[in-house]
Amino acid sequence: MTITLRPVEEADLPYLHRLTSDPDSTGDFQWYGWLNPHRLRRGWEDDGLLGDDKSYLIIVAGDDDVGFLAWTKVPTSRVSYCWSIGLIVAPEHRGKGHGTQAQKLIVRYLFDHSTVNRIEASTEVTNVAEQRALEKAGFTREGVLRGIGFRAGQWRDGVLYSVIRSDLERGL
Repeated sequence: MTITLRPVEEADLPYLHRLTSDPDSTGDFQWYGWLNPHRLRRGWEDDGLLGDDKSYLIIVAGDDDVGFLAWTKVPTSRVSYCWSIGLIVAPEHRGKGHGTQAQKLIVRYLFDHSTVNRIEASTEVTNVAEQRALEKAGFTREGVLRGIGFRAGQWRDGVLYSVIRSDLERGL
């Protein structure tokens, strides 16, 4: 099934809250505790969740919303930055390749609509499914980040991936 991306609509806010705040929806690697239920509403009212430094899009398969992805600006020097991306696919839509397709689309989108040279993503070392999805989407594994993230009462190692603009030449 073909995946598309679309801007968040106001009616999507409860869906986004579910995917980021409900432990049954976030998945094992995204549950960080309960979040302020008003934070997404404030972002929506501020910039429609399409800001200069952080943005969200809904992932769509056919007529179904299957998840969301987000990107954040990360300074890399005094005069440059990269994008850091992440996504959550709803539990009922996982394992169908939607995340991989969405990652390919957001890479193209961000390279087409910004001057950035690097897009990065990270995941926990034990999240093998996401590592495979990133590799299928054309990301290169750069290395292990020891003790980078705190979740479920303990520090966890992460894996950093990236794609740079010149990687597009190899067919992303």
